[in-house]
Amino acid sequence: MKILVIGAGAVGGYFGARLAAAGRDVTFLVRERRAAQLRAGGLHVFSPQGDVSVTPKLLLAAELAAHPQPFDLILLSTKAYSLAAAMEDFAPAVGSETTILPLLNGMAHLEALDARFGAAHVLGGSTRIVADLDAQGRVHSFEALHDLNYGELDRSLTPRIEAIQAAFADAGFEARLQPDILAFMWGKWVFLAALGAITCLVRGSIGQVVAAPGGRETAAAILHETAAIAAANGYPTPAPFFEHTSARLLKAGSTLTASMYRDLSKGEPVEADHILGDLLARGRAHGVPAPLVTAAYAQLSVYAAGRGKAQSTKHAGKA
Repeated sequence: MKILVIGAGAVGGYFGARLAAAGRDVTFLVRERRAAQLRAGGLHVFSPQGDVSVTPKLLLAAELAAHPQPFDLILLSTKAYSLAAAMEDFAPAVGSETTILPLLNGMAHLEALDARFGAAHVLGGSTRIVADLDAQGRVHSFEALHDLNYGELDRSLTPRIEAIQAAFADAGFEARLQPDILAFMWGKWVFLAALGAITCLVRGSIGQVVAAPGGRETAAAILHETAAIAAANGYPTPAPFFEHTSARLLKAGSTLTASMYRDLSKGEPVEADHILGDLLARGRAHGVPAPLVTAAYAQLSVYAAGRGKAQSTKHAGKA
């Protein structure tokens, strides 16, 4: 199976490196700057589950455009705000039998992929991992959890999903074929949207938030808001999952933060529209109020607008 990993960031780099180390045929579609970094130092993963270093096979978008070639599986792990550009970059790799496995959070990306490539090419997917890149481009995973979940959106068991399951088996991470991948994705969205809203609104790790006056109550209320939206859309959060999620989001002393909060802290773009804005829109469609999530989204929208103006001014100054 020929696998194309889109990008070599924290998520794509982690799972792609483990697949490559396990002997799978993996190529990374990357930008020139990331390609130069990886050519110079290789791809390194540091994890509680064991470290991995590989010399990755790399492909640039211009090279793929000049010489289109179909891949069997495209593992899509870009940030939501890069999705449109990523789709254009990997389009020459999509053949008649290509399967696209997106690992983005939320749901809006499924609609975009369906519109661009056709629903028959698209699976549902989700991952649970807390990882980031350091200044040298090395991947650091901070928790033992590192699962990759996937499945047909219509819940069917197909030859292609069985082939993917075989490719992912014994590859150094937890590969899980989900019987209802959409339900799993909604559960992940409930957790991630709550984590992002909590840490970005209150500006701190989970441990810092719950230690602050009113912080624990704020975090609990945000989780209830995201779960209420999911329930209104036909995906109520199972009690065991809600209890586990609540325990993680209310854990005293926890250093857990959302990737959106880490991006915010570094002055980078954030996925607020995809993770919070779209969730709120789906809540409004069913009359579900979510004032705290709305406040977090408003704050992040102000940040994004200010960042956009700063970037425009910076580029204008260089003209």
